[in-house]
Amino acid sequence: MTVTWATYEAEYFDRSEPYVQGAIVLDQEIAPRAGWSAPIRAGHVLTLVDVGGNQSGDCLIYDASDHDVRYSAQATLAAQRNAYLVDGSVLRDQEGAALMTVVGNEVERQDTIGGACSKESNTLRYGHHTLFHHACRENFLLEGAKHGLGPRDLVSNINWFMNVPVEADGTLGIVDGMSAPGKRVALRAERDVLVVISNCPQVNNPCNDFNPTPLRVIVTDPAVAA
Repeated sequence: MTVTWATYEAEYFDRSEPYVQGAIVLDQEIAPRAGWSAPIRAGHVLTLVDVGGNQSGDCLIYDASDHDVRYSAQATLAAQRNAYLVDGSVLRDQEGAALMTVVGNEVERQDTIGGACSKESNTLRYGHHTLFHHACRENFLLEGAKHGLGPRDLVSNINWFMNVPVEADGTLGIVDGMSAPGKRVALRAERDVLVVISNCPQVNNPCNDFNPTPLRVIVTDPAVAA
């Protein structure tokens, strides 16, 4: 069954409270295949909810006041010495300084090495007939343009809820996810940041169970009682 926002509210709401309690300052749906962006203040916690299960949320993070300072997969992985993001992972910029910290994670691991789909990569992997398919790179560009970002500002991203195993021969797989309806990941902003998310439109591999579904973003201020 395709999960809509209405069925989500009816069936999954009780399982998708913010991971860290506090005053709710933002609560929004990211529709299937759509992009989303918002500034997150230092100390606030962003909870991303996998509404329908196994829905990849591609993510970029920038310093809110200087967009030239942005998430670096290389610096993050080098500092933590782990190929995946887990509870406690610090998401770092290119100088190694903290942008956000994973303070809650309800799946085994989160990916930051699989990259984002694009129209170009779709045609190379799946055939020229997929050229018209919307992709995460286009979502990043559309959302980024709202904040003065362009193609040169796109870097290696995070793939929340996406399962990208490293095989024995070193290759990467894109396989069925480990998530489920209502699963959450929570990120605390260590400074004022801009977060950009693409609710991945991919339908040519199992990263979205071949059925893109909504994501939900809840931002809380733990310093203020709910």
